[in-house]
Amino acid sequence: MESKEQWEIEQREIESKKATSFWYADWAFPIIVALMGAAAFAGTHMYVTYGVGAFNEVSVVAMLKAGMDGEGYGAAAAFGASFLFARILEGSLVGILDLGGSLLTGVGIGIPALLMSVGVDAPIKNFPLALLTGGGIGLLIGGIIIAIRKFTVNSANCTFGADIMMGAGNSVGRFLGPLIILSATLASIPVGIGATIGALIFYKWEKPIAGGAILGAMVLGAFFPVIHEDAARAIETLLIS
Repeated sequence: MESKEQWEIEQREIESKKATSFWYADWAFPIIVALMGAAAFAGTHMYVTYGVGAFNEVSVVAMLKAGMDGEGYGAAAAFGASFLFARILEGSLVGILDLGGSLLTGVGIGIPALLMSVGVDAPIKNFPLALLTGGGIGLLIGGIIIAIRKFTVNSANCTFGADIMMGAGNSVGRFLGPLIILSATLASIPVGIGATIGALIFYKWEKPIAGGAILGAMVLGAFFPVIHEDAARAIETLLIS
């Protein structure tokens, strides 16, 4: 009983902080992502202008450098944009945004490469404009993640085990497919079924099953509510006791 009462007290304190603290508020997340997006985009401006300052791995920056040397921006644009899209979906599902894939690669390399490939280089070559552009993109990314999460996995303010850290790097990310399926199943049965079907399809295509699990969970999560909030509290209370 003491553990149950202590848990209830902690839950009330968390809810109180969510209502009053900037760091717990949902609306604060897009602002934080905007600040980081501005930094990543400005770092690319520094690299394009002075040859130093890009926030990314050497191999990824080399793709952008190849475009600047006249070999085309296709590789950098496709690589960065695909990472950004995947990390937005991942962040919406697990509640944690992988900064390397989303901001450093996506915003810092992919989007600048896309802009320069069509001749729009003012946001990259002008420092104040780079800050504004990166901040706007980050604000949009943060808003999209919060919106998707509100209407799918977190529609009942309860995700159970879906807050498992997924931003563990590409080398180990391939082993996290089963954990994503488990997290989705703990959120709700329809979301879990969607994750399982998506993982099976990607397995059949010989693609990483983590991506299929995330997409499948998002698709069914958009059509089925996760769980009623009262039922969620009842299950959590049962688990704690």
